Amino acid sequence: METPRLPPHDGPVLSVVDMHTGGEPLRIITDGYPEIRGDTVLSKRSYVECYLDCLRKVLMFEPRGHYDMYGALLVQSELPEADLGVLFMHNEGYSTMCGHAIIALGRYAVDYGLVRSPRSPETQVNIHCPCGLVKAFVEYSNGKTGAVRFHSVPAFAFATDVKVTVPEHGEVKVDISYGGAFYAFVSAERFGLDVRTSRPRDLVDVATAVTNAVKSQVKIRHPEHKDLSFLYGTILTDGKDSFSEEPTANVCVFADAQVDRSPTGSGVTARIALQHHKGLIQFNQTRTFKSGAIGSVFTGKAVQETRCGEFRAVVVEVRGHAHYTGVASFVQESDDDLREGFLLSPAGDNWTSG
Repeated sequence: METPRLPPHDGPVLSVVDMHTGGEPLRIITDGYPEIRGDTVLSKRSYVECYLDCLRKVLMFEPRGHYDMYGALLVQSELPEADLGVLFMHNEGYSTMCGHAIIALGRYAVDYGLVRSPRSPETQVNIHCPCGLVKAFVEYSNGKTGAVRFHSVPAFAFATDVKVTVPEHGEVKVDISYGGAFYAFVSAERFGLDVRTSRPRDLVDVATAVTNAVKSQVKIRHPEHKDLSFLYGTILTDGKDSFSEEPTANVCVFADAQVDRSPTGSGVTARIALQHHKGLIQFNQTRTFKSGAIGSVFTGKAVQETRCGEFRAVVVEVRGHAHYTGVASFVQESDDDLREGFLLSPAGDNWTSG
């Protein structure tokens, strides 16, 4: 098949491979970025944020993306055992961990030759994220990739039953847990909502209010890296925290009121760590987590005890499926007033230009 001819354009061509994991998009950026400076993945994250953020907006924002688009930029890792390094991006900026992206990147790394000599029944892919090294294990048989499981960085309960004042809702107790990123957890029932049936706008508004309250009233601290010391979002749950064979549902609202379509890989990691901390789940008990948004499924279990600074922590295994949706080359034209991108929020607020 003949390669499509590029249209008239100015500047770099940004090449991507698009995937989704449990419905959550991932745009893997394969070419078009200038040199990304920095000796570490974390320093590269800072460099991209300071000097190349315009390209995030080009790829994540409309008209090439949308309010809930998610991206992964492949970079060189300083760790000799890493097969690739990655920076994660979204509508607000750059995150430190993304489980749905790890599941997709595991398949991508094997299919696109980033791992030498794939082997059956699983091929290990070491992915260096801003939060640390994450090990993915990709099903591989007869040259085809399948489901992916990954082992998280040390995950831990940061604080439980924290009281925050949420406007229009009064005092609310939340748990805060870390799974490569920090999340606040609270049952949607506390607000008279259901993660499966309530209006998405109502869930987003409540989760955003909780996130803002925690950010303003609780000091988040990662024991090893200050760059990881921030609340990424709030996960509303169905309240079913005790172990059960039945799935438990949740909805994650992160960044700038962005809604995860999947059960949220780093969120499942943090939720398992929280449940284990409370004695509600034992090692190697596999729990099924369902997206309240669209019903897609991840599984998770605590597989190893460890530490993160002064916190007792666990390594969590999360498993899911990712699929390809296409490839694209994006361009800009100098006379296009909207070439740098814009956002039209789901609430219908004013749009924000790049």
